[in-house]
Amino acid sequence: MINYNGRNFCCLSDPASGMADNDTIFYCKQSGLHITATYSGGNIVDGSLTAMADDAGNLNIRFQHININGQFLTGTCFSRPQIMTNGKIRLNGQWHWTCGDYSKGASLLEEI
Repeated sequence: MINYNGRNFCCLSDPASGMADNDTIFYCKQSGLHITATYSGGNIVDGSLTAMADDAGNLNIRFQHININGQFLTGTCFSRPQIMTNGKIRLNGQWHWTCGDYSKGASLLEEI
Protein backbone atom coordinates (compact mmCIF):
# COMPACT_ATOMS: atom_id res chain seq x y z
CA MET A 1 0.00 0.00 0.00
CA ILE A 2 1.17 3.54 -0.74
CA ASN A 3 1.73 5.83 2.22
CA TYR A 4 0.42 9.34 1.46
CA ASN A 5 1.10 10.70 4.96
CA GLY A 6 3.14 13.91 4.91
CA ARG A 7 3.26 14.04 1.11
CA ASN A 8 2.41 17.25 -0.74
CA PHE A 9 1.13 17.50 -4.30
CA CYS A 10 0.72 20.23 -6.89
CA CYS A 11 -1.63 20.24 -9.85
CA LEU A 12 0.14 19.79 -13.20
CA SER A 13 -2.99 19.90 -15.35
CA ASP A 14 -6.70 20.40 -14.88
CA PRO A 15 -9.27 21.83 -17.30
CA ALA A 16 -10.55 25.34 -16.65
CA SER A 17 -13.73 24.00 -15.05
CA GLY A 18 -11.60 22.10 -12.52
CA MET A 19 -10.16 25.29 -10.93
CA ALA A 20 -6.94 23.76 -9.54
CA ASP A 21 -3.71 25.00 -11.13
CA ASN A 22 0.08 24.91 -10.63
CA ASP A 23 -0.30 27.18 -7.58
CA THR A 24 -2.69 24.79 -5.84
CA ILE A 25 -0.91 22.70 -3.20
CA PHE A 26 -2.41 19.64 -1.47
CA TYR A 27 -1.10 18.67 2.03
CA CYS A 28 -1.90 15.02 2.86
CA LYS A 29 -2.28 13.07 6.10
CA GLN A 30 -3.04 9.36 6.36
CA SER A 31 -4.21 6.93 9.03
CA GLY A 32 -4.65 3.39 7.75
CA LEU A 33 -6.67 3.57 4.53
CA HIS A 34 -8.13 6.99 5.42
CA ILE A 35 -6.52 10.05 3.79
CA THR A 36 -7.33 13.69 4.44
CA ALA A 37 -5.86 16.77 2.81
CA THR A 38 -6.16 20.50 2.88
CA TYR A 39 -5.43 22.54 -0.23
CA SER A 40 -5.24 26.12 -1.40
CA GLY A 41 -3.54 28.38 -3.88
CA GLY A 42 -4.30 29.83 -7.28
CA ASN A 43 -8.07 29.87 -7.81
CA ILE A 44 -8.77 28.07 -4.52
CA VAL A 45 -8.92 29.98 -1.22
CA ASP A 46 -9.53 27.01 1.07
CA GLY A 47 -10.24 23.35 0.39
CA SER A 48 -10.36 19.97 2.07
CA LEU A 49 -10.82 16.39 1.00
CA THR A 50 -11.41 12.98 2.49
CA ALA A 51 -10.42 9.80 0.69
CA MET A 52 -10.31 6.06 1.14
CA ALA A 53 -7.40 4.17 -0.37
CA ASP A 54 -7.46 0.59 -1.57
CA ASP A 55 -4.50 -1.81 -1.32
CA ALA A 56 -3.07 -0.51 -4.64
CA GLY A 57 -3.20 3.10 -3.42
CA ASN A 58 -6.15 4.13 -5.61
CA LEU A 59 -8.07 6.96 -3.99
CA ASN A 60 -11.85 7.39 -3.79
CA ILE A 61 -12.15 11.09 -2.93
CA ARG A 62 -14.81 13.58 -1.82
CA PHE A 63 -13.72 17.22 -1.90
CA GLN A 64 -14.99 20.71 -1.15
CA HIS A 65 -13.53 24.17 -1.50
CA ILE A 66 -14.19 27.88 -1.71
CA ASN A 67 -12.80 29.58 -4.81
CA ILE A 68 -11.56 33.15 -5.29
CA ASN A 69 -15.07 34.18 -6.42
CA GLY A 70 -16.54 33.11 -3.07
CA GLN A 71 -18.28 30.03 -4.49
CA PHE A 72 -18.53 26.90 -2.34
CA LEU A 73 -18.07 23.83 -4.56
CA THR A 74 -18.12 20.06 -3.99
CA GLY A 75 -17.12 17.05 -6.03
CA THR A 76 -15.83 13.50 -6.24
CA CYS A 77 -12.68 12.08 -7.78
CA PHE A 78 -11.11 8.68 -8.40
CA SER A 79 -7.31 8.86 -8.61
CA ARG A 80 -4.85 6.16 -9.66
CA PRO A 81 -1.25 6.49 -8.43
CA GLN A 82 1.82 6.07 -10.60
CA ILE A 83 5.23 5.74 -8.95
CA MET A 84 7.72 7.65 -11.10
CA THR A 85 11.38 6.68 -11.59
CA ASN A 86 12.42 9.29 -9.00
CA GLY A 87 10.15 7.60 -6.41
CA LYS A 88 7.59 10.39 -6.32
CA ILE A 89 3.89 9.80 -6.84
CA ARG A 90 1.81 11.07 -9.74
CA LEU A 91 -1.99 10.92 -9.37
CA ASN A 92 -4.19 10.56 -12.45
CA GLY A 93 -7.68 11.66 -11.44
CA GLN A 94 -11.12 11.52 -12.99
CA TRP A 95 -13.44 13.96 -11.20
CA HIS A 96 -16.90 15.46 -11.43
CA TRP A 97 -18.66 18.31 -9.68
CA THR A 98 -21.59 17.41 -7.46
CA CYS A 99 -22.91 20.98 -7.75
CA GLY A 100 -22.81 23.88 -10.20
CA ASP A 101 -22.59 22.68 -13.79
CA TYR A 102 -21.94 19.01 -12.80
CA SER A 103 -19.14 18.84 -15.37
CA LYS A 104 -16.47 16.13 -15.46
CA GLY A 105 -12.78 16.22 -16.17
CA ALA A 106 -9.33 14.77 -15.62
CA SER A 107 -6.51 16.11 -13.49
CA LEU A 108 -2.87 15.28 -12.94
CA LEU A 109 -1.24 15.87 -9.56
CA GLU A 110 2.42 15.30 -8.79
CA GLU A 111 4.26 15.01 -5.51
CA ILE A 112 6.55 17.95 -4.73
